[in-house]
Amino acid sequence: MLTTDAARRSDAISIARVICILGVVYVHAWTGLSGHDLEGLRGTPQESLRWTLMEIFGRSAVPLLGLISGWLVGGSARTQDWVRHVGRKARTILLPMILWNGLAILFVSGAAWALGLAAPVPSSTGWMFQELFIVSRNPDINVQMPFLRDLFLCMLAAPLFVRLPGWLLGSIAVMAALCQIMGWGPPVLMRASILFFFVIGIIARREGLADRVAGLPWMVAAAPFALLMSAQLYVSLHPGSGMPGVAISTLDMAVRIAAAVFFWRFAWSLAASVARGMLLRIEPFAFFLFCSHLILIWLGGPVLGALFGKLGSPFYPAYLLVQPLLVLVAVILLGSLLSRASPRLAKLLSGGRLMAA
Repeated sequence: MLTTDAARRSDAISIARVICILGVVYVHAWTGLSGHDLEGLRGTPQESLRWTLMEIFGRSAVPLLGLISGWLVGGSARTQDWVRHVGRKARTILLPMILWNGLAILFVSGAAWALGLAAPVPSSTGWMFQELFIVSRNPDINVQMPFLRDLFLCMLAAPLFVRLPGWLLGSIAVMAALCQIMGWGPPVLMRASILFFFVIGIIARREGLADRVAGLPWMVAAAPFALLMSAQLYVSLHPGSGMPGVAISTLDMAVRIAAAVFFWRFAWSLAASVARGMLLRIEPFAFFLFCSHLILIWLGGPVLGALFGKLGSPFYPAYLLVQPLLVLVAVILLGSLLSRASPRLAKLLSGGRLMAA
């Protein structure tokens, strides 16, 4: 029984990575409009659909990725050797982040120069440095990469975290949550919530919370997320509601916690469903998908957008709904071709995940 539970837990972790990273694509989905134009469409049916997909499947799914990272570190004996631990995480997190940021500049800014793509182009050496290494601000092209940047910093401290008593870990989590709510963190952490969920993952490993949450009845796991997400969507779709900024940030944090519970329970269910095999076959491409999806959206979005139209066009909703699947297909093709043509490069860019793909 214990072996069976461990195998299902491992499958659920892999599946959670897939569904969470696919959801992230909705946050960055191509619209064909500038930020100003998007604000002008706020409240329209299509923009409301986009926000709903972003909130439910995108922003809400990310916390579970950080929590899983903390959970895995909490049970790893490799953290005992700090030098080897950091070296390994530098190869699997930091180096791929830098390489993908470089590829983003090469392809996206290159397309802006050569083809007139509406995209950021290097304006200074400082801009290039920030885009590559994300030192003190979020990048302009690969806007998803601060997650890897902050995750790597959490990994640097992981050998200390796993040795701390529970009360001290809890205090760090509370401080991280407060920083997230108050908007503190940069330039040390771009998103303090990543530290919060990373530490909570370590605590969850110690307290056996993964199995306890997996055993929750569906309604118990889903109801808090549904209620809090409804409130979040109302605030997001009605920016003039008058709700104080701290209250909005507190609600957002509560939604993230409820979402981590819900999506873990969902992944646990999928690990025993007919979809299990397909999702596990996709999992080796998940990190590649996370790192590359914005480059593909920058470059491919306008191409398909010429067929379906921009946000506000009649066929745009269909395009929006299938964007994660379209990006996934492109990633599987590119990843498979790269694995055959240059296995070492594929392993490097996928953080070691595509070595056997």
